[in-house]
Amino acid sequence: MNRRALTAIETVLRQASIPYQEVMTWSTDGFYRETPDKVAYRIEEGCSVVEMECAALAAVAQLRDAVWGLLLFTADSLADLENYDQRDWGSEAFGEALVLCLDIIVQM
Repeated sequence: MNRRALTAIETVLRQASIPYQEVMTWSTDGFYRETPDKVAYRIEEGCSVVEMECAALAAVAQLRDAVWGLLLFTADSLADLENYDQRDWGSEAFGEALVLCLDIIVQM
């Protein structure tokens, strides 16, 4: 992750009093391939979340010498399937996340 982008993300989140964690992600290229053994392995590696875009976008940004950062937020969690809460897939959070991302761009 680009330091300039990370600094802008942290600044905007602090200004908005939004708690955050900087974490290691597990990027995967396939839906539903997170087997219990793979999840345990990635947790042991220090991964806190799984997503499908981070590694690819980081590689393209590095190739193109672009400033790039990633702000992940939870819309739902599959960490406990027995007590899964579908909620509304985070639909109300998308607008707020977009505003935060625009503020981050301005900050850079």
